[in-house]
Amino acid sequence: MYLLVIILRKAEHLDDVLAGLVELGIQDAVTVDAEPLKKSLAYKVPIFAGLKFDLREEPHSKIIMAVSEDQEAGKQLTVILKEVGIDLKEPGVARILTLKLESTFGEPEILDDI
Repeated sequence: MYLLVIILRKAEHLDDVLAGLVELGIQDAVTVDAEPLKKSLAYKVPIFAGLKFDLREEPHSKIIMAVSEDQEAGKQLTVILKEVGIDLKEPGVARILTLKLESTFGEPEILDDI
């Protein structure tokens, strides 16, 4: 069992990423809103408040965590995304991490309508 962690810096691609996960048969996923580090430093950490960061229209990121049986799910997702014009080699789009899970507990919710 593997955990895919997708750090999506361009939230406008969220629908495509979620559709790609469903295409791969992955239903056990969750999305979380996230804030870029430089924005957090500039606004929430006083010692960095005076530093100049390029913060123009820095959107919130999305973190998607999904569980898969397939070790290659991350690679397969990059292929699906590239087919719809999302190239992860372009800086600042997204990163996909694949982590091996030692164990899991509980059962995922199944999406019947998909």
